[in-house]
Amino acid sequence: MKTFTTRAARLNGIRDIELIERELVCGDDDIVVKNHMMGICGSDKSFYRGFLPPKTAEFRQDPSFPFLLGHESGGEVVAIGDRVADFKVGDKVIAFGWNNNFADYFMAKSFQLQPVPHDLDMDIASLGEPISCAMYSGLNSGVQLGDTVVVMGGGFAGQIIAQCAKKKGARRVIVVDVLEGKLKIARALGADLTIDTTAQDPIAYIKDLTDGVGADVVVEAAGTAESFNIASEIIRHNGKFVFYSWVTTPVTLNISRWHDDGIEFINTCLVHHTWQQRYVWTPETLRPIAQGLVDVKPLITHEFPLSEIKAGFALADTDETAIKIVFRP
Repeated sequence: MKTFTTRAARLNGIRDIELIERELVCGDDDIVVKNHMMGICGSDKSFYRGFLPPKTAEFRQDPSFPFLLGHESGGEVVAIGDRVADFKVGDKVIAFGWNNNFADYFMAKSFQLQPVPHDLDMDIASLGEPISCAMYSGLNSGVQLGDTVVVMGGGFAGQIIAQCAKKKGARRVIVVDVLEGKLKIARALGADLTIDTTAQDPIAYIKDLTDGVGADVVVEAAGTAESFNIASEIIRHNGKFVFYSWVTTPVTLNISRWHDDGIEFINTCLVHHTWQQRYVWTPETLRPIAQGLVDVKPLITHEFPLSEIKAGFALADTDETAIKIVFRP
């Protein structure tokens, strides 16, 4: 059995993150991957701030401190166990599992990895999990030719979903956020309109824009109680509410509106479906990226070496204009 020594991130408590040394022993059904690049997910930031949800099927470890953090990354297979038949040394892979991926090397099972399709640039492939999740949401949002689409949240996922909605034929794509920096990027990437909720009432704006009808599709990608309730108010009768965010604290919702107006509720969280579904869908979601139809690189706003993990997370915690912060080993 091959053994690898790696630096890896451990979250000891609220805003207390450090690199520790770990030894990875490649067992019979294990795969060891040398990381190319890794990204901070919104859920990582929530964990960093102390918002740990109850354990679900998603977690291979209890969501409690100390927590071995990280899941967004990709790289090259450097070792496989004797029972591994679907990957080989040298394969380029995308991570789809909470495997302490803020590290030089991480270890996973076959079902937690995805082959890199379409000869993607490894910088893009290393963010294949969040990209494919966002693209899956955009592709399966129910957007039709001529729709008015509102994306709540101009973060990494929201920016990708907005581009996808426009390419699918939406008449108008509107991105809503509290930060002008994110809205500026949204406009540069093709959003027709943007709403800064610190300066405008989004509910009044959308109702005025649509002559009181409301938006055909609203994508919730901000993850706040306010965003969920604004989304509920601006959807038209029988419109589509696309649920993307992971909310880790209880919120109060106007579910009566969902019921009385027959709102269609669409859960587009690819990573939370079965790995078999993900395995089929991921190449399809990444094809438009490889074709240059959706632009991701402008969303990588900050880069750090892994050795500066404290600085990277401090920035994520304090600078809301940062969209995707990445580390390299």
